Amino acid sequence: MNTPDKIARGCPESDRVGSCAKLNVFDWLYDVKSTANTDEIVEVRFKNTRKDYFRNVNGLSLKSGDMVAVEASPGHDIGMVSLIGDLVLKQIKRHKVTMIDGEMRKIYRIAKPVDLQKWEEAIASEHPTMLKARKIAEDLKLNMKIGDVEFQGDKTKAIFYYIADERVDFRQLIRLYADTFRIRIEMRQIGARQEAARIGGIGPCGRELCCSSWISNFVSVTTNAARYQEISLNPQKLAGQCGKLKCCLNYELDGYIDAQKNFPSTNIQLETEKGNYNYLKADIFKGIFWYVRENNQPGGMVAVSVDKVKEIQLLNRSGKKIPQLTNENVVVEPEGHTYHNSVGVESIERFDQEFKNRRKKRHKPVLTRKPNSENEDQ
Repeated sequence: MNTPDKIARGCPESDRVGSCAKLNVFDWLYDVKSTANTDEIVEVRFKNTRKDYFRNVNGLSLKSGDMVAVEASPGHDIGMVSLIGDLVLKQIKRHKVTMIDGEMRKIYRIAKPVDLQKWEEAIASEHPTMLKARKIAEDLKLNMKIGDVEFQGDKTKAIFYYIADERVDFRQLIRLYADTFRIRIEMRQIGARQEAARIGGIGPCGRELCCSSWISNFVSVTTNAARYQEISLNPQKLAGQCGKLKCCLNYELDGYIDAQKNFPSTNIQLETEKGNYNYLKADIFKGIFWYVRENNQPGGMVAVSVDKVKEIQLLNRSGKKIPQLTNENVVVEPEGHTYHNSVGVESIERFDQEFKNRRKKRHKPVLTRKPNSENEDQ
């Protein structure tokens, strides 16, 4: 069954999960009876990345995909049940729960047709309201951008999401919004990453943006993350769709930092009797440094292990020089050959081998010449 939310948001039908919203969670405990969630706390999602948690005080028989009317301040809101059962308690640890007077908000009822009709009207007016709100902010010459507008389900309140680099005095703006739209106004500031999460998109990796699919808390990303991982400091490649540094730069950062704890300084030249060598690049997890001779082209690179670099630097500090810097017996795999048969499975090259064998089995046709009739008579 296609719920009104799926129709309004353009979502495909899903029987088990019941939602295609951003920050969606697969309920891998859907067929397990709930034992820990005795208070029947339910996850309800709203527009884009906004979701919250409510208590099912009326004992309603709910499942993922049901449209419910929930407690709001003021009035009520309409949302979709996105998760039930014991997995909700795990999700609460990752998201902030909105409380009213220190208590968790309640689910009133399953949404009625009248509720859904008013809610669909509110959804239809969100985009025109956003465009008009941007025009009003521009007329007031405020250094801010209205990124999105979200109406409450009963159409008595609207949340205006805005982005601003500096502190903005929008008291006059709120008065104009209230007079123009005749609703209760709430201004909520978001960052560039949160705006990208609400809009969504596909990253350069070919997958959905992490901020739209699973990231709920944004951690600051600095250029040091790229430096530790020996990534080229190219702003066009390091920046995401939000214009900030990609969140994925932090994913493997801890592993790189741990691997470089005992690495020597790369700012020190290696002195030899035939000249000095400067650091060029490193293979961090293999513990290999590449050096190039001073005033020389990168083509003459020399691979040296980290332990050997430490020894040479120690000798240089004592005023000694090694005769020559030579390549060590380090295994350097060529690019493009990274397949390892580490679990005992068949080699992926077996397909090529089968093709070669087929070509070998082909026999050339035997050419026969038609016998001469005169020779046959003889």
